[in-house]
Amino acid sequence: MVKLRKVNPLNDKALEELSFTWHTDKDGTKYVSDELVEVSALEAEAYYEAANEIYDMYVEAAEHVIKNNLFFDLGIPFNLIETIKKSWENDVHWHIYSRFDLAGGIDGKAIKLIEFNADTPTSLFESALLQWALLKNNNMDEEQQFNNIYETISQNFKRLITLFDDTELFDERYDGWKILFSSMAGNDEEETTTRLLQQMATDAGFNTSFEYLQNVQFDENGIADADGHGYEYWFKLYPWEDIATDEPELATTLSNIMQNQKAIILNPAYTLLFQSKGMMKILCDMFPDSPYLLKTSFEPLKGIKHVEKTVFGREGANTKIIDADGTILEQTEGPYENYKKVYQEYVDFPKDAKGVKYQAGVFFAYEACGMSFRKGSEIMDNMSKFVGHVLT
Repeated sequence: MVKLRKVNPLNDKALEELSFTWHTDKDGTKYVSDELVEVSALEAEAYYEAANEIYDMYVEAAEHVIKNNLFFDLGIPFNLIETIKKSWENDVHWHIYSRFDLAGGIDGKAIKLIEFNADTPTSLFESALLQWALLKNNNMDEEQQFNNIYETISQNFKRLITLFDDTELFDERYDGWKILFSSMAGNDEEETTTRLLQQMATDAGFNTSFEYLQNVQFDENGIADADGHGYEYWFKLYPWEDIATDEPELATTLSNIMQNQKAIILNPAYTLLFQSKGMMKILCDMFPDSPYLLKTSFEPLKGIKHVEKTVFGREGANTKIIDADGTILEQTEGPYENYKKVYQEYVDFPKDAKGVKYQAGVFFAYEACGMSFRKGSEIMDNMSKFVGHVLT
């Protein structure tokens, strides 16, 4: 059973002073829980080891997909295939950050991979900063968390220059390259998350700027802000699959920019392979004995309770929980119905004394670097709540 510790919440004014404006859901309930999940040091270490091992498996699986041309199996849009290959070939296309969603780990049950948010993961601001603020607000030791997210992502930005080398070499190699950060105008959560990443890169030593995605300029010379200033790196909090389907001309332009080595795009295009839930079928084929994987198929799993998901989809949309006899027990609607489906063995999330369910999220930036939780019901959707944690 999930053990919880009651805390004094941060009030709306304090949250807004931190630029956290999405503190209240549309039904009037608070998005940030006034409880913390108690996690032992051994449990935190197990989450850390699981995320690191799963990421290594994803890297091997991505190489397998590319070598065997399995892009269709993962639902990858055809107009991004060459871009993905190009980004995979050269280490300068560095994966900055991502988040694993996991079941188990705090209930005495094995940790299981639910999915990998590799391209544009949410809850970064909450996990990196709000958890720390909650501890401080309750006069608790700030070290009582598995949470090095801010520092680790800052260090990972340095690897854009040093790659696999020690990040202390950054100063020797740094030559003033610039990063432009972009999100869509009108979305406070995405803009605040993007500006947080910008601050991490600034702390790492880069020259950075922010420009709304609608105002970014793209041409044969590379990527520039609205004033025409060019940048060697561009970070966009905008999913690659949306670029492929909604902005096909931009997809082509970005491919040409990469091919001509005019700019490097973050997160890189190959993260779309990781983002596809179809990759979990590939993982099961390649690593059948992994304790972290649930049985996953491109066909319904006959005779066992399972979950139908779309290969690309967010916030639990277009998800079905299906009983062993084929009966649909629960489902959600959404805009992703036309994507290819995958079928994953059902696993129950850890529950508290009231029966509320908890899903762990572990951030990864070169290594696992911090965690938080979401709580809700069977399908974690956009009404699930953010829950911090405390080490016991």
